[in-house]
Amino acid sequence: MLVQRLTESDSSLYAHSLEQLKESISSSTTSMTAVPKPLKFLHPHYPELAKAFESWTDPKLKSKFADVLSVLSMTHSDEGKYDALKFRLFSQEDDYTKWGHEYIRHLALEIGEVSADLIEEEGETAEVEETTPKFDEAKIKKVVLKIVPFFLKHNQEADAIDLLLETDNISELPQFVDKEIFKRVGLYLVSCVPLLPPPDDLAFLQTAYTIYLEHGELTQALALAIRIDSVELIEAVFNATDDLSIKKQLALILSKQNFAFKLDEVQDLIDNRRLSEKFRYLAKELNLLDPKVPEDVYKSHLENSRSETSNIDSAKQNLAASFVNSFLNLGYGTDKLLTTDDKWIYKTKGDGMLSTTASIGSINQWDTESIQELDKYLYSNDEEIKAGALLGMGLTGSGAHDEVDSVLLILQDYVTNSNKKLAMSSILGLALAFSGSQNQDLLELLLPLVSNLEVPVEVSALSALALGHAFVGTCNGDITDTILQTLLERSFEQLESKWIKFLALGLGLLYMGKADQVDDVLETIAAVEHPISKSLEVLTRISAYAGTGNVLEIQGLFDILTPKGPPTEKKEGEDEEEEDKEEGEDEKTKKKDADGDEEIVDADVNAESTGVKKDGDATAGEDEDDEEKSEEKVDDSLAYAVLGLAVIALGEDIGKAMSLRHYGHLLDYGSDTIRRAVPLGIGLLSTSNPQVNIIESLSRMSHDQDTDVAINAIFSMGLIGTGTNNARLGQLFRQLASYHSDANALFTTRISQGLTHLGKGTLTLNPFNTENRVLSKVTLASLLTVAVGFLEPKFIMEHHYLLFFLNAAARPRVLITVDEDLNELPVTVRVGKAVDVVGQAGNPKTITGWVTQTTPVLLGYGEKAELEENSEYIAMSSFLDGIVILKKNPDYVEDEK
Repeated sequence: MLVQRLTESDSSLYAHSLEQLKESISSSTTSMTAVPKPLKFLHPHYPELAKAFESWTDPKLKSKFADVLSVLSMTHSDEGKYDALKFRLFSQEDDYTKWGHEYIRHLALEIGEVSADLIEEEGETAEVEETTPKFDEAKIKKVVLKIVPFFLKHNQEADAIDLLLETDNISELPQFVDKEIFKRVGLYLVSCVPLLPPPDDLAFLQTAYTIYLEHGELTQALALAIRIDSVELIEAVFNATDDLSIKKQLALILSKQNFAFKLDEVQDLIDNRRLSEKFRYLAKELNLLDPKVPEDVYKSHLENSRSETSNIDSAKQNLAASFVNSFLNLGYGTDKLLTTDDKWIYKTKGDGMLSTTASIGSINQWDTESIQELDKYLYSNDEEIKAGALLGMGLTGSGAHDEVDSVLLILQDYVTNSNKKLAMSSILGLALAFSGSQNQDLLELLLPLVSNLEVPVEVSALSALALGHAFVGTCNGDITDTILQTLLERSFEQLESKWIKFLALGLGLLYMGKADQVDDVLETIAAVEHPISKSLEVLTRISAYAGTGNVLEIQGLFDILTPKGPPTEKKEGEDEEEEDKEEGEDEKTKKKDADGDEEIVDADVNAESTGVKKDGDATAGEDEDDEEKSEEKVDDSLAYAVLGLAVIALGEDIGKAMSLRHYGHLLDYGSDTIRRAVPLGIGLLSTSNPQVNIIESLSRMSHDQDTDVAINAIFSMGLIGTGTNNARLGQLFRQLASYHSDANALFTTRISQGLTHLGKGTLTLNPFNTENRVLSKVTLASLLTVAVGFLEPKFIMEHHYLLFFLNAAARPRVLITVDEDLNELPVTVRVGKAVDVVGQAGNPKTITGWVTQTTPVLLGYGEKAELEENSEYIAMSSFLDGIVILKKNPDYVEDEK
């Protein structure tokens, strides 16, 4: 009857009939799964009502009619017509949220589809435009801004944010967020970032930053400001509070980045001047003060000794022991080899004395006052010991700065020294001490050395690398221009030097994390006709997109790794294009390879069978080396591309899993250069996170026919186990120590054993900090430098002091709680595996499988700490990680017990 009245010509009945129809639809109740009866009845009448709507003339009545038709169209939507939205935009009725959730969700769905169509329609033909209804974007935005608060009010934060993303209005979100839901909204925004393409990812970060800042969640806002990489936003966070305790907490979070930020009130905390004191407090509480010796790590009595190991040069064994000793006692200030016995240095020879002396600085890392302990070695007659003292001084200041920059004052005099070793050691020391500092005095000191063609190429390359570390991620134009100009001016013979790759890496580090600013420099590099330009481009590109998980960039790297030569070489990368091959086919292909490759297929390699193979390998390896010399320049960029897969995929877990699969393909089908880089890439993907499947993969590679692949696999095993004291890795290293007869392989095994016990198991090299949310550019730059060195294992074995770049990446994996005056304050916390609670209803637990402990406590990879409920203290930080300031809880009620 009502439908009939609305379609009749008597307009006096329209208003009353509409009201009754609205009442009938909105008041009908039914089961959750059934369609309300009025809607079911009206479904066949919808075309008739839509036709009647066109004939009406009264705008006020027509608006009310459109309101009803918009709801009815849910049951009668024609593909591509978007009637619900069309009638909603026509209607002037404001209170349309009363129609309920299903209608609002249907409207949001149509808005999303229309927005996608509007984007596609740009540049489409007139024909398409005629078939699609025209929509006013301003009017759509008005509807969106009405729907969003409805969603937020009804715990549908994800729907609200998705709608704003689809309509490109995410910046409008903060005005609708209140104190009840801002944490849930912020969490969802941040968790979406790895899945979004630029510039949407940055827009989400900035929106989340604004929400956190407005609601006083300053530690969360600071973490996002660091991710956005904006000094202005970081300043805004510090300026948002006058509370000195909160500023101290913010400074402690910022200190993990080695960030060049100046704020006099808390400069000592930003510069990590108290880190050594707090770390030694941790050692005391965990009963780790007693120095350990390398044999505590080696456990040689458990090794299945073979006669070959006795032939290895004892000086090299002693050098390995020096490195293990320095990694083991890093930051503790005491050891049993060096600080008690000066004679140990003379048990090594040549450059070994340099690294052994420098390791004293490693033992005293973060304690800038201990620079005096190395002063006496500057007066030695041995240039290696003198050079080691200079490098050691840099190590003491690595990750911590004093007010007067004493390291710079001492080392600057040796930078231009005519003795190459002293100059190189002082430059390396400055690189370690000033990573991320953006120190202008250092720039003025080293920039002339980069461009000076008279100085040895090693000094020039190390100066560029030191500036790359000091100005990491700053896009400094002066350094960029100088490095590019130097590469053009150097002679072809000099460019053949193996040190040149560090000149290229120095340029790449300047653009770390600056994907939006890298295009100009990439164009400049592409225009340079130069043998190293390809390597330069790859290194700069992977640094710029580090940690972003950018799929297009990863595809670009595969394009580089896919061979474009004659059919015989096609095997190198064919698997990138056929990544969905069935396992059976993979097995077949493996078996077609040379007999030696069966070693990769079979994980259980017994020592005798491989021993036979290795005898034949010595000459084969030499032949390969000779062949490679001719194609070295081509191969460099391939190796960097392999590392780049890991560096870019670090950002998110799905990318990591996919990269591991690709590495398996590259190992089976890649050229020698690619295969040597694969273990290093795997190590970078899982630094300080020893997962069983990755340990197994690297363990297989450590028995590879190619000794270089084996050495890199052994080093990567140390990298993934860094600071974990992992027993499984310890056992594998003991087997490798008795298995490998190659001196370099044994040396690397010892280094990896030292890394696994880094800081007696209290330190980590994980490039992500603050509950794995923020990427530290300084840490990643240091890891990448060592990985680039290991692309030619013989080179880094010869220049082993480059391993000290790992010191610049080391930081305690710990939670220390302090009061507002930074005095230690032990409290009870729960430590467990972090749980992803994005989008979960209510107030879910953020950790699982927790253990209750008293601070200070060590935090493993993926672990998180929480204060106990109804705790006596409140944390100043949202992240219980590192040094956390606590204040008294005003609502605390002591148990009557």
